[in-house]
Amino acid sequence: MSSNMEKPLRHKLVDVDSAVRLELSNESGQPLKCVEILTVFLKDLQTPGGGPSQVHIRFDQVDSIRPKESVLLNHKTWINGSVAESGANMLERLRLVAGEIKPYVLDISWQDPEGKTRFQRIPVGH
Repeated sequence: MSSNMEKPLRHKLVDVDSAVRLELSNESGQPLKCVEILTVFLKDLQTPGGGPSQVHIRFDQVDSIRPKESVLLNHKTWINGSVAESGANMLERLRLVAGEIKPYVLDISWQDPEGKTRFQRIPVGH
Protein backbone atom coordinates (compact mmCIF):
# COMPACT_ATOMS: atom_id res chain seq x y z
CA MET A 1 0.00 0.00 0.00
CA SER A 2 1.28 3.45 -0.81
CA SER A 3 0.58 6.88 0.61
CA ASN A 4 -0.19 9.63 -1.82
CA MET A 5 1.31 13.00 -0.93
CA GLU A 6 -1.43 14.66 -2.95
CA LYS A 7 -4.85 14.84 -1.35
CA PRO A 8 -7.19 14.20 -4.29
CA LEU A 9 -10.33 13.68 -2.24
CA ARG A 10 -12.48 16.37 -0.67
CA HIS A 11 -15.56 15.73 1.40
CA LYS A 12 -18.61 17.53 2.65
CA LEU A 13 -21.81 16.58 4.38
CA VAL A 14 -24.89 17.55 2.42
CA ASP A 15 -28.59 17.51 3.22
CA VAL A 16 -30.54 15.35 0.77
CA ASP A 17 -34.25 14.67 1.24
CA SER A 18 -34.09 15.56 4.96
CA ALA A 19 -31.13 13.22 5.51
CA VAL A 20 -27.41 13.89 5.82
CA ARG A 21 -25.17 12.25 3.23
CA LEU A 22 -21.41 12.24 2.64
CA GLU A 23 -20.22 13.65 -0.68
CA LEU A 24 -16.74 12.78 -1.95
CA SER A 25 -15.13 14.81 -4.73
CA ASN A 26 -12.18 13.71 -6.85
CA GLU A 27 -10.11 16.88 -7.27
CA SER A 28 -7.41 15.10 -9.28
CA GLY A 29 -7.02 14.72 -13.02
CA GLN A 30 -7.20 10.92 -12.95
CA PRO A 31 -9.97 8.42 -12.17
CA LEU A 32 -9.99 6.72 -8.77
CA LYS A 33 -11.17 3.10 -8.65
CA CYS A 34 -12.50 0.95 -5.79
CA VAL A 35 -12.94 3.90 -3.43
CA GLU A 36 -13.62 2.68 0.10
CA ILE A 37 -13.93 4.32 3.52
CA LEU A 38 -13.16 2.25 6.58
CA THR A 39 -15.90 1.93 9.17
CA VAL A 40 -16.06 4.93 11.52
CA PHE A 41 -16.62 3.98 15.17
CA LEU A 42 -18.26 6.80 17.12
CA LYS A 43 -17.41 7.57 20.72
CA ASP A 44 -19.97 6.47 23.28
CA LEU A 45 -21.54 9.66 24.62
CA GLN A 46 -23.53 7.82 27.32
CA THR A 47 -20.61 6.31 29.25
CA PRO A 48 -18.38 8.65 31.30
CA GLY A 49 -14.90 8.47 29.80
CA GLY A 50 -16.34 7.17 26.49
CA GLY A 51 -16.70 3.41 26.94
CA PRO A 52 -16.71 0.91 24.07
CA SER A 53 -18.31 2.15 20.87
CA GLN A 54 -22.01 1.30 20.55
CA VAL A 55 -22.39 3.06 17.18
CA HIS A 56 -20.51 2.82 13.92
CA ILE A 57 -21.05 4.01 10.37
CA ARG A 58 -20.29 1.83 7.35
CA PHE A 59 -20.05 3.33 3.88
CA ASP A 60 -20.69 1.49 0.62
CA GLN A 61 -17.71 1.14 -1.72
CA VAL A 62 -17.75 3.21 -4.91
CA ASP A 63 -16.51 1.49 -8.07
CA SER A 64 -14.93 4.67 -9.43
CA ILE A 65 -14.93 8.46 -9.27
CA ARG A 66 -13.98 10.26 -12.47
CA PRO A 67 -11.75 13.36 -12.42
CA LYS A 68 -13.47 16.45 -11.04
CA GLU A 69 -16.58 14.35 -10.25
CA SER A 70 -18.49 14.14 -6.96
CA VAL A 71 -20.47 11.18 -5.63
CA LEU A 72 -22.89 10.76 -2.74
CA LEU A 73 -21.98 7.73 -0.67
CA ASN A 74 -24.58 5.39 0.74
CA HIS A 75 -24.07 4.38 4.34
CA LYS A 76 -25.65 2.50 7.21
CA THR A 77 -25.55 3.33 10.87
CA TRP A 78 -25.18 0.35 13.18
CA ILE A 79 -26.11 0.49 16.86
CA ASN A 80 -25.22 -2.43 19.13
CA GLY A 81 -24.68 -4.75 16.17
CA SER A 82 -27.93 -4.00 14.32
CA VAL A 83 -28.76 -1.64 11.47
CA ALA A 84 -30.38 1.45 12.96
CA GLU A 85 -33.67 2.87 11.79
CA SER A 86 -33.39 5.71 9.30
CA GLY A 87 -34.16 8.28 12.03
CA ALA A 88 -31.00 7.23 13.91
CA ASN A 89 -28.60 8.59 11.29
CA MET A 90 -25.43 9.54 13.19
CA LEU A 91 -23.60 10.97 10.18
CA GLU A 92 -24.23 14.45 11.61
CA ARG A 93 -21.53 13.71 14.21
CA LEU A 94 -18.94 13.76 11.40
CA ARG A 95 -19.75 17.38 10.56
CA LEU A 96 -16.92 19.83 11.25
CA VAL A 97 -17.58 22.43 13.94
CA ALA A 98 -15.30 25.47 14.11
CA GLY A 99 -13.10 25.45 17.21
CA GLU A 100 -13.96 21.84 18.12
CA ILE A 101 -11.57 18.89 18.20
CA LYS A 102 -11.88 16.53 15.23
CA PRO A 103 -12.13 13.15 16.99
CA TYR A 104 -12.81 10.99 13.93
CA VAL A 105 -11.01 10.21 10.68
CA LEU A 106 -12.22 9.14 7.28
CA ASP A 107 -9.64 6.54 6.23
CA ILE A 108 -10.11 6.29 2.47
CA SER A 109 -8.40 3.92 0.06
CA TRP A 110 -8.56 3.67 -3.73
CA GLN A 111 -6.66 2.36 -6.73
CA ASP A 112 -4.92 4.73 -9.11
CA PRO A 113 -4.88 4.13 -12.91
CA GLU A 114 -1.75 1.94 -12.53
CA GLY A 115 -3.58 -0.29 -10.02
CA LYS A 116 -1.59 0.89 -6.98
CA THR A 117 -3.54 1.23 -3.76
CA ARG A 118 -3.42 4.73 -2.30
CA PHE A 119 -4.93 6.19 0.82
CA GLN A 120 -5.86 9.45 2.44
CA ARG A 121 -6.90 10.41 5.97
CA ILE A 122 -9.39 13.23 6.51
CA PRO A 123 -10.01 14.40 10.10
CA VAL A 124 -13.73 15.01 10.74
CA GLY A 125 -16.33 15.34 13.45
CA HIS A 126 -17.07 17.11 16.66
